[in-house]
Amino acid sequence: MKIIFILLALYGAMKMSNAQSIVKLYPDKIPNEIPGPDNETRTDDGIVRISSISRPTLTLYLPPKDRANGTAVVICPGGGYGISAFQHEGVDVAKQLSAAGIAGIVLKYRLPNDEIMKDKSIGPLQDAQQAIKVVREHAKEWNIDPAKIGVAGFSAGGHLASTAGTHFNKVLIDNPEKTSVRPDFMILLYPVISFTDSLGHTGSRNNLIGKSPSQELIKLYSNELQVTKQTPPTFIVHAGDDASVKVENSLRFYESLKKNGVLAELFIYPKGGHGFGLVNPTSPDRWMDRCLDWMKSNGWL
Repeated sequence: MKIIFILLALYGAMKMSNAQSIVKLYPDKIPNEIPGPDNETRTDDGIVRISSISRPTLTLYLPPKDRANGTAVVICPGGGYGISAFQHEGVDVAKQLSAAGIAGIVLKYRLPNDEIMKDKSIGPLQDAQQAIKVVREHAKEWNIDPAKIGVAGFSAGGHLASTAGTHFNKVLIDNPEKTSVRPDFMILLYPVISFTDSLGHTGSRNNLIGKSPSQELIKLYSNELQVTKQTPPTFIVHAGDDASVKVENSLRFYESLKKNGVLAELFIYPKGGHGFGLVNPTSPDRWMDRCLDWMKSNGWL
């Protein structure tokens, strides 16, 4: 009897490990690409980093059917638009969401590069829009409510997520079905929001729109300036002592959301720096618990 119990437990563990699946973001031609070799590289020195991404994918962590609550979150890891912090700002987050009955979907988006893109400034946003489109169109198959699909982003991934939430009226991908690419809500962790000289993260700005961008392009990608009444409700977390991405990025975005009547919640840790992922080591507080409460209060769980 004991052996049978152990075998059943092992079988259950195998089923859980197989909950992950990877799908191509684009079934055929990748838009805006300059065809070339796949030079993607992955390093792991305790933090998994992926660079030279030119073949975007979605990694799915779908909860079991009996635990799925219908909500999904497309996750955009950070990395200054130069690398992807895929594990601690992607996979780890997706697993925790899945444990709460939420479909955690990690977007491995293309990193802007003039050698692989005709226009590198729109490449990541194309991938974010396509990710939301794909999830919506597979909602029934993946046990997802198409009206409960959010986007989360960390650091530069927060810039991408907030761009998806403020630029959805301009669709940059093929969309004959006219599927909505507007996320239903946003979760932003220590996000790059602004590309202005006073607030912007220089590395992210240079990588996405170049070292000598026009004022028009800077304004376009300063998302605190792009908020409207249609911008999705937003949950924001930052640390006051963040030396890489100024906390004012989150403060200004919150102010713009409030000014436009968009529901938003902002939590600022006094300490924690930048890039802490799921766990701020300076505090026993867990922002994910707050986030899940926020999602419940807004009817997404």
